[in-house]
Amino acid sequence: MRSTIARLFGKSPFFPLQSHMKKVSSCIKKLTEIFDGIEKKSPQELEKLVRELSKLEHEADLTKNDIRNHLPKSLFLPIDRSQFLEILSLQDKIADQAEDIGHLLTLYPMEQFGELCHHFYELFEKNMQAFWDVRRVIKELHDLIESSFGGIEAEKVKTIIERTSYCEYEADKMKHKFMKEFFKKAQDFPTPVFYLYIRLIEEINQVSHVSERLANRVRMVLELK
Repeated sequence: MRSTIARLFGKSPFFPLQSHMKKVSSCIKKLTEIFDGIEKKSPQELEKLVRELSKLEHEADLTKNDIRNHLPKSLFLPIDRSQFLEILSLQDKIADQAEDIGHLLTLYPMEQFGELCHHFYELFEKNMQAFWDVRRVIKELHDLIESSFGGIEAEKVKTIIERTSYCEYEADKMKHKFMKEFFKKAQDFPTPVFYLYIRLIEEINQVSHVSERLANRVRMVLELK
């Protein structure tokens, strides 16, 4: 009996990518739930939510592996096989990143960060903008085939890609600003807070970095058509 993924390839080579992106989106939604009022969550509640996130990330991994295992060698792809697999890998990296951030959030009580908490919230929201933009790009892939990777549809996707890149640029600026503020008063914080702050800021900001790389990979596909 053919797997669901194998059947999806019969509809469109991009449907499996979109199916996997739905799993990645579930990870991001769960991470957003974790961030919402995180300083008020008990350690037990936080651990429970992160376990749920890990389960969702595992489901994304299984879907990724299923796609790789059922990618027909003889399938005519409108994009190069290596490009297809790279897009899949970048999508999965976002799910991995969400899980990594979730685990970091369980290491130390967030209320210990005090006024620094708003740094995490602001940076997280900016990085989420980049992710949801590239999520929309992946949703448009099937329409790009219908338009032969040209016309109004291609221009619309290019606009979203440009917006994703600008979000990543803004997120980088925000990260550097927060780091500068933090180092001015870093001596006022315990060592665990110091290291966890730096790690969290870097890991959160990776979401927009990977989202931009994913968007640019789709841009390269468009430019090669």
